[in-house]
Amino acid sequence: MSWFGLLLVVHVLAAIAIIGPAFMMPLIRRSASTVGQLRFVFGITARLAVLPKLGGFAVLITGVWLMILTKAGLSQMWLNAAILLSLLMVVLIDGWIEPRLKTIMKLIAERQDRGTELPAELGPLFKRIVPVETASQLLMIAILALMVLKPF
Repeated sequence: MSWFGLLLVVHVLAAIAIIGPAFMMPLIRRSASTVGQLRFVFGITARLAVLPKLGGFAVLITGVWLMILTKAGLSQMWLNAAILLSLLMVVLIDGWIEPRLKTIMKLIAERQDRGTELPAELGPLFKRIVPVETASQLLMIAILALMVLKPF
C-alpha cells in the first residue's frame, strides 16, 4: 500500500472516530428518562470524549499530509467548504454545547436520588442544546457528503 493509501485509510478511520460518538451520543442522551440513566450516559460520554479529540487531531494531520501529497492545497472549493464547516462544527460543540452539558452534569451530580425522573429544570436546558446538536449533526453529514462527493 502506498503512503497515499495508508494516509487515506487513517484519515477515514479518524473521521469515523469523530463522527460516531459525536453523532450518536446526543441521541442516546435524549433517550435517558431517569437521573440514573442520565448519569450512566454522561459516564459513557466522558469515556468516549477522547475519541473525537484524537480523531480530530489525526484528521487534521492526515488531511494536511494528503493535501501536500496530492498538491491540492486549498485550490479545491469542496475542500475549503469542508474545512470551514468543520471549524464551525468545532465551535458549536466546544463553545456552545459542552459548556451547557457541564452545567447539566453538575445539576445531575448534585442530585442524590438515582432512579427518579429527570428534574423539571433540565427541560429548558436540554431544549436549548437540542437545536444546536442537530445543527452540528447536519454539519457532520454535510462535511461527509463534501468529502465523498467532492461536488465542486
